[in-house]
Amino acid sequence: MITASKFLRNSLGNRRDFIKAAGALGLAAATSNLIGSKAQAAEPKRGGKFRQALKGGATSDSLWPGQLTDSHPWNVSTQIRSTLTEVSPTGELVGELAESFEPAAGGAQWLFKLRKGIEFHSGKSLTPEDVIYSLNQHRGPDTKSQAVGVMSSVTDIKADGKDGVRITLKGPNVDFPYVLAFFKLAVGPEGTTGADWDKGVGTGPYILTSWQAGVRATTKRNPNYFKPGKPYFDEVETLNVPDDAARFSALQSGRADAIESPDFRVIEAASKLSSLKIIEVSGNTHYTFPMLTNLSPFDNVDLRKALKFGVNRDEMVKKILRGHGYVGNDHPIGRNQAFFAKDLAQTVYDPDKAKFHMKKAGLGDISLELHAADAAFAGAVDAAQLYQIGAEKAGIKINIVREPNDGYWGQVWRHKPWSACFWTGRTTADWILSEVYASDASANDTNWKNERFDQLLAAARSELDKNKRAVLYADLQEILRDEGGTVIPMFANVICAVGSKIQTGPVVGSDFPMDGEKNHERWWFG
Repeated sequence: MITASKFLRNSLGNRRDFIKAAGALGLAAATSNLIGSKAQAAEPKRGGKFRQALKGGATSDSLWPGQLTDSHPWNVSTQIRSTLTEVSPTGELVGELAESFEPAAGGAQWLFKLRKGIEFHSGKSLTPEDVIYSLNQHRGPDTKSQAVGVMSSVTDIKADGKDGVRITLKGPNVDFPYVLAFFKLAVGPEGTTGADWDKGVGTGPYILTSWQAGVRATTKRNPNYFKPGKPYFDEVETLNVPDDAARFSALQSGRADAIESPDFRVIEAASKLSSLKIIEVSGNTHYTFPMLTNLSPFDNVDLRKALKFGVNRDEMVKKILRGHGYVGNDHPIGRNQAFFAKDLAQTVYDPDKAKFHMKKAGLGDISLELHAADAAFAGAVDAAQLYQIGAEKAGIKINIVREPNDGYWGQVWRHKPWSACFWTGRTTADWILSEVYASDASANDTNWKNERFDQLLAAARSELDKNKRAVLYADLQEILRDEGGTVIPMFANVICAVGSKIQTGPVVGSDFPMDGEKNHERWWFG
């Protein structure tokens, strides 16, 4: 299996160039920000039905990769479909459908060579045309895909021989192969449209046997999966259980073998039970409160600054995360990532500064509504209430609107002027900034547009010199801290709870929940 680091070493020439490119890719940091689980002595075993209780599903969910909204459909999608590349548990970029990948034209093009012999669940062989068709679903003015932002730099996708795909970009981007590990860029058969995506035909480790949006999915092992020996479970049942207490009850009673995001209040007690195990890794998951900056009063930058000074971040980490994380600084780059701006001054709770900016905003005695549900993240409603209490001391009135969990992502997030949200970690800075904060990002959940930000982001994407790139990313983080439309008070560790029989690899992935949403492929019963 060919890794990004090997190709960069071969393609970019001497050691100095490789070190620069590796730093730009974040390869060094990616392997250091993982805690993982204890190494397992036993060899993986096949067999059994794996039952997991996840959150974030809704009755409006689709299995079209471009509209996957939260953990339940994410995980189901990764069971049935594959992507060109994959981020390993240790943070290394490796090929998945692609046997190899290499840059051309100084990183403005990327050539992916597909593995031979891969079949869809239908028996159809994988071809470059399937990849081209699937990736093009996220491009163009008519697409409804949430991945359009990360694909906006693509100018052309075409076949390169009988087993190659060549992707041309607007400019050099050494991070681009990481983006293609995103489950929203999963590959389906050419011509798949509409409801056919819910049939789940893919090349993944499991074959879809039933799908009830927002409720449950069942899959069975794919006997023709292209990764030798995998997966290990015979079947997987994936339930949507949005309530934290209900998920933990299902695990404790033996009705589920694993759950995601256990309530932080029960983690310490659960870790003492011999029947359960807690898996906790340090990642880049962050909890946010985005505002629609194209709507009054959130179009006022001083109001946004006041709200950032009006939140007690330390208190939230202590009371909501129970210490399982750290404070955020209103930008999405985690402190373990390669280009985290460690010298950027931390915004702290300061009622006087909040009052100053409220007065400067000139909005008078206004009251703001903050919409929240625990579907956004575990403890979101409690976090909103803490926000309310802290802001009140700064003279800011916040009314909490408690929303139902079902339909939260389709009816509240990006629909209400101010709401609770969360983002899982993205492997590179460019990925998360392009997906959420660029003016043309499809997942721009604040509708914030900043021309200078866009220019710096484009420059950082193509800059191979690590030191120059670090300066650009520091500037981007500073702009978001000072002008952006989202409050990011805390980063949370990635945590799941499992039954004692569940075995994992020596390292558990932290880029997304549930071992990078690959738990169904990487875990087994011991």
